[in-house]
Amino acid sequence: MSWIKNKPLKIVLLVQLSITFALVIVFLFMLDMHGAISAMLGGAVNVISSMAFAMMVSRHKGYSAGDAIRTVLRAEAVKIILTVGLLWMVFKFYANVNALVFIGTFILMVLVYSMALLITDDTKQIR
Repeated sequence: MSWIKNKPLKIVLLVQLSITFALVIVFLFMLDMHGAISAMLGGAVNVISSMAFAMMVSRHKGYSAGDAIRTVLRAEAVKIILTVGLLWMVFKFYANVNALVFIGTFILMVLVYSMALLITDDTKQIR
C-alpha cells in the first residue's frame, strides 16, 4: 500500500483488513462457510470503497484549499457509488448471504473507518 500517502488512511485500511480477516475466521467456526464468506464480503465492500477514496486523495497534487475540497468530494462520491454498487452486487449475486453477518461486518468496518479522524499524521514525536 505504498501508493497511499495518507498515514491515517493507510493505518485504517490495515486495521479494516485485519478485523475483517479475524471476523471471517470467527464466523467460519461459529456458523459455516456462508457466514465466513458473508463476513468477508461485508468487510470487502468497505475496504474496496475506502481504498478507492484513499487512492484519489493520495493522487491529489493541488495547492489550494478549493482543489483539496473538490478532490475529497469527488473521492467521497466515488466511495458512495462503489459502496452502493457493491452492496447491490452481493445481494443480487450471492444467494446464500447471511444478511446479519454481512451487514454487521459492513457496519463495523464503517465505524472503524471513522477511526481515521483519531490518527495523527504528525511525524513529530512528543517527548
